[in-house]
Amino acid sequence: RQRERGGGEDPCWTGKGGSPQISDRCFLPPPFFSFLQTATLRPYLNAVRATLQAALCLENFSSQVVERHNKPEVEVRSSKELLLQPVIISRNEKEKVLIEGSINSVRVSIAVKQADEIEKILCHKFMRFMMMRAENFFILRRKPVEGYDISFLITNFHTEQMYKHKLVDFVIHFMEEIDKEISEMKLSVNARARIVAEEFLKNVRAY
Repeated sequence: RQRERGGGEDPCWTGKGGSPQISDRCFLPPPFFSFLQTATLRPYLNAVRATLQAALCLENFSSQVVERHNKPEVEVRSSKELLLQPVIISRNEKEKVLIEGSINSVRVSIAVKQADEIEKILCHKFMRFMMMRAENFFILRRKPVEGYDISFLITNFHTEQMYKHKLVDFVIHFMEEIDKEISEMKLSVNARARIVAEEFLKNVRAY
């Protein structure tokens, strides 16, 4: 069709001498696919950002039960009047964020999208790798809340020592990058498995 219109050769249609073939370039995803994915993710991240900014209005508050103790109320849950209503922001059934607030701390739990068994294994290994090094991330919790893949605990001491907007940016950046990391690891695993299978079949055919 493109030749009839005088537009030159069709980049998706190759071949000579009456043997047409479809070029591999036709199967490459258009650049706007990634842009479209980012555009659909943006409202979800904006909702998480706005909720976090509101929840991070923290102050130093001593325990009402034990004298001279200052513990994250969102964890100890000793005084119900100091806890805020938990908020769940869900993009779909598999992607959601639980934000639990209190007077002196906020707990953020993230459920990461896992489409198949490989992604479940990769996500579990990656999260376990990070949680074993929780002290290097300061706000990372060593054990996630049940039903979620990873949890962050932000206290009033963190907001006093760090910029509040930077803490929010860190959580949002983590949510943006985690899907990319898991997808790249999955591609790497599949490529390695393909090479191993090819080498195995070569050895089988040799015999």
